[in-house]
Amino acid sequence: MAALLAVNAAAVAPAAGSCRSSASGARMAHMRCFMAAPRGVAVQHRAALVAARAEAPTGRGGFAAAEDEEQYEQDDRFQERVVQVRRVTKVVKGGKQLSFRAVVVVGDEAGTVGVGCASAGEVIQAVRKASVDAKRNLVSVPLNKNNSFPHKVDGIFGAGKVMLRPAAEGTGVIAGGAVRVVLELAGVKNAFGKQLGTANPLNNARAALEGIKSMRTFQQVSEIRGIPVEDLMGLSA
Repeated sequence: MAALLAVNAAAVAPAAGSCRSSASGARMAHMRCFMAAPRGVAVQHRAALVAARAEAPTGRGGFAAAEDEEQYEQDDRFQERVVQVRRVTKVVKGGKQLSFRAVVVVGDEAGTVGVGCASAGEVIQAVRKASVDAKRNLVSVPLNKNNSFPHKVDGIFGAGKVMLRPAAEGTGVIAGGAVRVVLELAGVKNAFGKQLGTANPLNNARAALEGIKSMRTFQQVSEIRGIPVEDLMGLSA
């Protein structure tokens, strides 16, 4: 009888121990799950913040650049003309990356013109970026009463050289290529333009802008030199 009770006690003891161990294991697993849930939420929240910071523009300058780009895109005063679209490639380690480069001229036909150049993976995006770039670099054209230049000038940019000459009323714009586009969108009605250097449209367009920026009216020269306009033109008695 005593041997039978000892055997039963030995059989029951491991079962009770296993129950206690299983209960404690379940309790610890529940606690680990309870503690891991907030930790997992925090990790997800931290990952979302990192992704948002990576996608957002860095600093105040990035937000200002985005706002300026939207402002330039919404400005309807300017007309746009695509001068050139070329496919360009960039050689990288894995091969070649194809993209498109666009040259765009914008102007209001009232004395303001700009030239922009940008590249993107698609033609439409390249044209849009080039238009925004042109609106960021506008130049004022000093027009006279004949809608022409105040004096002759030569514009040089890189290998491009452009000759600009004023013309009388009724002459029209006698020029070709990118120079003609720049003059028409600037509001010039009577002028001569000639490309003397390279045939690159971008260099010629920027050479025309350089020549326009170097022009001065009689009023501007008189203010710079500090003499009346009559003395500058030789009309004083």
